[in-house]
Amino acid sequence: MNIWEALAVCVAGIGAGTINTIVGSGTLITFPVLLAVGLPPVTANVSNTLGLVPGSISGAIGYRRELRGQRDRVLRLSAAALVGAVTGAALLISLPSAAFNTIVPVLIALALVLVVAQPRLARAIRRRRERNGGAAHPHGGPALLGGMTLASMYGGYFGAAQGVIYLALMGLLINDDLQRINAVKNILGAIVNGAAAVFFLFVADFDWIAVLLIAVGSAVGGQLGARLGRRLPPTALRAVIVAVGTAAIIQLVLN
Repeated sequence: MNIWEALAVCVAGIGAGTINTIVGSGTLITFPVLLAVGLPPVTANVSNTLGLVPGSISGAIGYRRELRGQRDRVLRLSAAALVGAVTGAALLISLPSAAFNTIVPVLIALALVLVVAQPRLARAIRRRRERNGGAAHPHGGPALLGGMTLASMYGGYFGAAQGVIYLALMGLLINDDLQRINAVKNILGAIVNGAAAVFFLFVADFDWIAVLLIAVGSAVGGQLGARLGRRLPPTALRAVIVAVGTAAIIQLVLN
């Protein structure tokens, strides 16, 4: 890797860290750059996963104010994320990617529909609970735990637009501010990337220069993303989510 390629990887890391903190899908920035500088696909994937961990941690620190009062929620969802991440990482090593390549654009499209429709769907769910005399589960209940486990399996496998899926699920099943939900998403992203990276340490080869460059860049980007993302009102944040998710679908389909 020459100096210009190294610079491109670092800049991609900054972009990925920023967009991951605001929405997700940073892998769609870094992964193609790693391939372009000559890394094999699996090596690029696992190096990218480890390199993005500092960015997720940086973004979570940037959103620490929104995390207040969410300790129980984070612990519950973190357990689901951990199980899903390790399972997805194991699938990356053992299964061909064709099936995932087919289903991923569909998953992202469904997530975008949920993000757009979330305010109306959430109101309908609340009205139904009121009619039935039930109360909303503060942490989303079993439905959210199951959905987040499956989403984390995908995250451990590849992770492009994983954040979009997280935001769609939590936005629908948790009655809370979207920025607070986004803060939880950043914690879960760090757990998924970290757990998958630990698994890969024992079974896959890393390009440690690429890991370091992405780690530095994503850590910087995490702080930038926190500053930008928390200033966005809910409507604007949803618009960013839809734009990023749509770009992810286009890129995945074209590739």
